Amino acid sequence: MKKEDIIENRMVTDTDFRLFQKLFDEAIGLHLSAHKKLLLSGRLGKRVVKLGLSGFHQYYELLAGGTDPEEFQRAIDLITTHETFFFREVHHFDLLRDQIAPHREPGRPLKVWSGACSTGEEPWSIAMVLHDALGETGWELVASDVSQDVLSRAARGLYKMERIEGIPPAYLKAYCLKGMNEYQGMLLIQKFLREKVRFRTVNLLEIPNDMNNFDVVFLRNVIIYFDAPTKERILQSVCQRLRPGGWLLLGHSESLTGMDLPLRQIRPSIFRRHP
Repeated sequence: MKKEDIIENRMVTDTDFRLFQKLFDEAIGLHLSAHKKLLLSGRLGKRVVKLGLSGFHQYYELLAGGTDPEEFQRAIDLITTHETFFFREVHHFDLLRDQIAPHREPGRPLKVWSGACSTGEEPWSIAMVLHDALGETGWELVASDVSQDVLSRAARGLYKMERIEGIPPAYLKAYCLKGMNEYQGMLLIQKFLREKVRFRTVNLLEIPNDMNNFDVVFLRNVIIYFDAPTKERILQSVCQRLRPGGWLLLGHSESLTGMDLPLRQIRPSIFRRHP
């Protein structure tokens, strides 16, 4: 049997899994529950093989030793889950278009942050709505993720055609280009829109000080990956970056029950910071 077959068909031991749990929790706040053991074994097992290591424990020692930050980032890219699509939970975009954008404070752009943007479908959906509602200069959008790999794909704005379900036809016409020749079967976000969105790597446990004064924060389907104390810590930090009266949009499966936060619920998954 080949070495790669031995590694990829072997589960990480319980002892080593606990080490990886602690490592990712301390680094990025990611809570790997017990049922993620198979996922970790499959995704990181490929790196064990690629690097010619003896097993998962040696790979853990490489990451924990701090001597190879690029490999550590690669491990984060592999282990974080990125499942998204255009105009996911469409009522959030209706809210942005119909209620938030029309009440933008005169004389200043509407500042929006997509806080776990993954491969970019969320921020491009936001950008289409903002451009349609506010034109070229009435808004600013920052999109961030902890994974540099997905950020590079997001910034490129290139997608397979089967990924575009959910984009309204008018937005497809106004903001998207259909690929030709070597890009047959692909869709590219228009350049003028790509130039408007700023992508940056952000660990939600260490949000940079210059990220502040947002009118809207999309933080959807990400805090489910953290334990309760880390969720509250992240959300407290995010609330500090919201302007009084600013909007926080979460995923439908995410709850703030029991957390002491300066927010009031407008309806499920939609919150505003106290004025």
